[in-house]
Amino acid sequence: MSAQKPERRRTAPDILARKGGEPIVSLTAYSAALAPFVDPLVDFILVGDSLGMVEHAMESTLSVSLDLMIAHGRAVVRSTAQSLIVVDMPFGSYEASKEDAFRAAARLMAETGCGAVKLEGGVPMAETIAFIAARGIPVMAHVGLTPQAVNALGGFKSQGHDAAAREKILADAVAVSQAGAFAVVVEGVVAPLAEEITRAVAIPTIGIGASSACDGQILVLNDMLGLTPRVPKFVKRYGAIGEAVASAVAAYAEEVRERSFPGEAQTYKPRG
Repeated sequence: MSAQKPERRRTAPDILARKGGEPIVSLTAYSAALAPFVDPLVDFILVGDSLGMVEHAMESTLSVSLDLMIAHGRAVVRSTAQSLIVVDMPFGSYEASKEDAFRAAARLMAETGCGAVKLEGGVPMAETIAFIAARGIPVMAHVGLTPQAVNALGGFKSQGHDAAAREKILADAVAVSQAGAFAVVVEGVVAPLAEEITRAVAIPTIGIGASSACDGQILVLNDMLGLTPRVPKFVKRYGAIGEAVASAVAAYAEEVRERSFPGEAQTYKPRG
């Protein structure tokens, strides 16, 4: 009997078609070690530039390079088969001009094999989104709390608490939708605003620290597994993997110190 072929990989149009339908499940993941566990259970995986802080101990996402995003994106694509893979465009790779943005997006697509890219910003980025999307690269947008603009926002704090801020973020979401983005991440905004955005735009909204009324939700995998010591208040921990790792290492260390760790194997085959 022939082996069953895996389900085809999801695409940006698949995600777009889910507007107003079954909630979209997504996670941010960065490695070939963890992505395969996520792949069959979610609709898309975001290789986010938050990897700078989560995987590389950077203070913010601002130091993440295009080459670093390509390396992680390639690893996630190679280790998965079903979910749409979206890769973040890092700070400085798309803001200068729409032509620069297209070149960076084209590199991400060509060198990782991903199915879409994501960039931050609303009204100021609408022309860039339209330019990239018109040239065959699906674009996911990101409004509200945009981490690459953390210095301008005054820190990682929720957005949309006054009328002017709400009006601006709503205008951002409408602009990216009209520009041709196939979905928009809505991060760190008050729930009523997230709900208003979801009603106002024709594309799926993916909430993170926003509202369950969004068309989908996303969390950072390491955060929800308990692999990071400090997480945003809105993050629910669904696992305690960090504690399990620490316990396993402690058991190993104790056996080594007591010389009860197994000695040389009878047969040994190097990995690979």
